[in-house]
This record gives sequence, C-alpha cells and structure tokens, in this order.
Amino acid sequence: MTRARNAWMAYLATRIVAFAADSAAFAFAYAAAFALRFDFQEPIFGWRAVACSFVSVWIVQTVAFAATGCAWRSWRRMGILDLPRFVAAFALSATVLTIIRYLTPADAQVHIRPPYSITLVNTVLAFLACVGMRMLWRRYVLARQAENLLLNRGERLPDAHGVEGMVKGRTVMVTGAGGSIGAEIVRQVARADPARIILVERAENALYEIDRDMRSLGAADRIVPAMVDVNDLPRMRALFAAHHPDLVLHAAAYKHVPMVEMNPVEGLLNNTLATRRLGELAIESKTGRFVMISTDKAVNPVSVMGTTKRLAEMLLMDLNGRGGTLFSAVRFGNVLGSSGSVVPLFEEQIRSRRPVTVTHPDMRRYFMTVQEAVGLVLQAGALAKGGEIFVLDMGDPVRILDLAEQMIRRAGLRPYVDLPIVFTGIRPGERLFEELDVSERSAFRTGHARIFICREPGTSTDASALLAAAEALVRDPPPAAEAAARVKALLANASRL
Repeated sequence: MTRARNAWMAYLATRIVAFAADSAAFAFAYAAAFALRFDFQEPIFGWRAVACSFVSVWIVQTVAFAATGCAWRSWRRMGILDLPRFVAAFALSATVLTIIRYLTPADAQVHIRPPYSITLVNTVLAFLACVGMRMLWRRYVLARQAENLLLNRGERLPDAHGVEGMVKGRTVMVTGAGGSIGAEIVRQVARADPARIILVERAENALYEIDRDMRSLGAADRIVPAMVDVNDLPRMRALFAAHHPDLVLHAAAYKHVPMVEMNPVEGLLNNTLATRRLGELAIESKTGRFVMISTDKAVNPVSVMGTTKRLAEMLLMDLNGRGGTLFSAVRFGNVLGSSGSVVPLFEEQIRSRRPVTVTHPDMRRYFMTVQEAVGLVLQAGALAKGGEIFVLDMGDPVRILDLAEQMIRRAGLRPYVDLPIVFTGIRPGERLFEELDVSERSAFRTGHARIFICREPGTSTDASALLAAAEALVRDPPPAAEAAARVKALLANASRL
C-alpha cells in the first residue's frame, strides 16, 4: 500500500511541476508576443492590462492542453508522434480565443478580447516553448538513462579509498590522455591532488581538449601536455628523464577490432611493442607503479586487437622483478560513451531515421561507464603488488539487440515498424560473447568486491624470443592477411607458465 501511495505521490508531484512549467511557458509566450507586436515598448493600454488579459488566455490554453491529453503526457516519452496532439491543442486554443475576440463587443477591455495578431504570435511561441521544453527534457533523461539501460543496473561509482595514497603529491604520467578513458583518468587523478600530471597524447585536438578541460578546473599549474607518440622511443625516453613519473597509467592503444584486423602490424607496434618499451623506460626511470589498461578481448583472443593486448600483458609482466617498478594490467569490457561505442551510434541512426545496424541477434557485450571503469582501474593499481592481471566485475552481459529495440521505443518509435533493425553480420575478429569470468575457477578475490586477479598466467617462458619475433614482424611486414595470421601465431607459439 505504501509503495502504491508513493507512486501516486510521485506522479502527482511530476504533474504539478509540469503544470507550473507549462504555465510559465504560456506566460513567457504571451509577454513575448506583446513585446514583438509593440517593438519591445509598453503597449498603449499598459502591462497591467496585458497581465489581466493573460488570465483568460491561460484558462483557454490549459483547458485545451487537458482536453487533448497533452497535460497528462509524460515529458520523457515525448516523441515525434506526439506533435499532432500538441498542434491540435494549440489550434483549439487559438480558435477559441479568436471566437472570443469576434463575439466580444469592440469596446470591451483588452483582457476580454486579445487582438488577433497577439493570439497568432502567442500560439506559435507557446507551441515552440512547450514542445521545446519536452524535447530537451527527454534528451536529458535519455542521456542519463541510456547508460543504466545498457548496464541493466544502476551506475555503481567506487569510492576513492586507496587511490589518494597512490597519487597524492606524486608525478603521474597518463598515456592516451586525450581518449575517452585517458581523459577520465586525468580527471580522477587530478582530484587526488598529484604534484604533476604528464598528458601524453599524439592527437593535437584531443590533447587540446583535455588540456583546456583541466585548465578550466584550475589545474593549469599541475599539468604538462606532451604531444608525443608512445612509439617515439627517443621522445618518450626524454619525457621520462625530464619528469621521472612515480606512476604510469598506460591507456594509449588501438582498440577498434575491425581496424586493427585490417592493420595488424600497426596494432602490434602500438599495442604490444610500445607497451613493452614504456615498461623498460619505467624501470630505467625508477617509476614506482605501471598500470596497463587491457581488455576483455585479451581473454582467449580471436581478434588481432585482442591478441596484441594479450601479448602486451605477457611482455609487460615479464618485466616484474627486473627493477623496483610494480607492473600490473586491468581487464574490462566496453566503455559507454567512448569513441565507437554502440550507444552514440544507435542514437545517431535513430535521430536521422536510418536503419539501426546490429551485427548479430545474439551478440552480447559487457559494459561499464567510463567513471566506473577508471575508478576501479585506479583502485586496482593501488592494490597491485606486481605481476597481477586484474579483472573487473562488470555485471551481466547485455544483448545488443535488446538495447537497440529499447532505444528505438524510448525515441517514441516502434522497432521494425517505424524504424528497421538490420543485421549486418559479425565482422572479422569479432565473436558473439566476450569472456570475462570472475568466478573462483578463473579469478582470485582481492580486498575489493569488484576487483579480481586473473588466474591466467601473465608471462611467457621465453619473452625474449617472443619480443624478437614481434620486432622482426614489424621490421619486415607482410601483406595484411598474412600479417594478421602471423600476429596470432606469435601468441599461439608462445609457451606459457
């Protein structure tokens, strides 16, 4: 009974707020109509008479809203298909006001018979205001709910326990600082009061955006933007020598499976060899911790991208014990809102009324918000003792088709009727399900409920041979198809502990 009462109270509260907002929109539109009609000067009959005349206009428009159902329609469900309802409401109110004007004696006061021109302009402005408010609110709500819809759960932001001790007063280097994950790492690290943050990013515009963002937050004196490619070993060595970072958070990587599948050598160079070289520089510079951002696609990889990330894990973990640096990697799945994420793609397709493209009806993926992922990455880094491959608990995988259908419905459209869903087929390197198992058979527990340590060995028995083979492949690359097979063969041939 209490739950039902609370639901009714919540509904009543939303209707009252909506009623007040619509009334404010009516008032704004009516005042604006007079301002436009009299060139923003006071009307000849005075603003008090205008205020009095608004009472009759407000009553007519409110009754028309209620009669056509506009007043009871949820703002967050407002869609294109609701526009005829609002057109009817304002057409009805304009008609009634026009009849009042026609039937009222000419010597009646303005508050009884508003002028025809005012009625016309007011109707247009009020329509735009009311529909515009609903569209903006719906867009805001969808932006907030899309992530929770995709996660099939609410966002669970971790606390900052343990992170401050790792970051405060220290120099932190973030590679890929202009990417969606890298930029969020920079923001969260900045909140933990570091001495300096080195922003390593090769894309000028991305570096400019995160640099501007941090300066706007008052962190200008603590950031060092470095437009450097992580593959540029001399420049990276100079950067390490100049700043001696205490912590390296390595987020720079090629992550789009089809792109890396078609450019396997570039993926091997950027994802694998650059990671190993940065690890060696960290040892030279006596860096305390090095945390690599990995992926769920590194688990029994079938794609070149997943293979390059798994090779990077193995070559990085091989460096543990060679110096004082603690190396670790953190695996997780897809991040909402990142470049290439499915949600912005679906939103764009729905907005432009194009068919929504899904690769396969049974395709499932793990998802996490970027704030969640980065918060857990930082906490995993603080837990690291050297050599761990951490796995994040991302909840249950989400069926992409279900997501597409729900997003279409939330746009006020009907899947397969108003907007088709087209299955494009699995692309090279993709699979239906990613493996991210945090059960006891696959992972050890840590002191954090959502962070686990993978049981899969992190290193290779002959990392030097693996490294030499990868470097030889980069030096003398074959055609793309052969190169992709040879990259995968590197992992297949590597003996594991």
